[in-house]
Amino acid sequence: MLTYATGMLPTPSESVIFRRLETGAVVYDSAAEVYYGLNDVGATIWELLGDASLTSDRLIDRLGSKYPDADGELLRADCDALIASLVGYGLLRLAATTA
Repeated sequence: MLTYATGMLPTPSESVIFRRLETGAVVYDSAAEVYYGLNDVGATIWELLGDASLTSDRLIDRLGSKYPDADGELLRADCDALIASLVGYGLLRLAATTA
């Protein structure tokens, strides 16, 4: 996964607001005025990133449990791409793990 190999976990930036919707979610950074729409899988990834014990493998395992018909490698690639995009827009930031 994009950042886990270096001991960094993506976390929401302090000015970000997350709102779950029926078919996904929206993420809004009030400081940068950036709006990002997430589908249901993306919203689930965002919610899972709040778990401090999260690792790349645990994230993919949890996603695989929720979406059993999805290919694990595709989930991993899509997750990496989403996290990279959210970091690029400043909605997620990289912070050193405490463990």
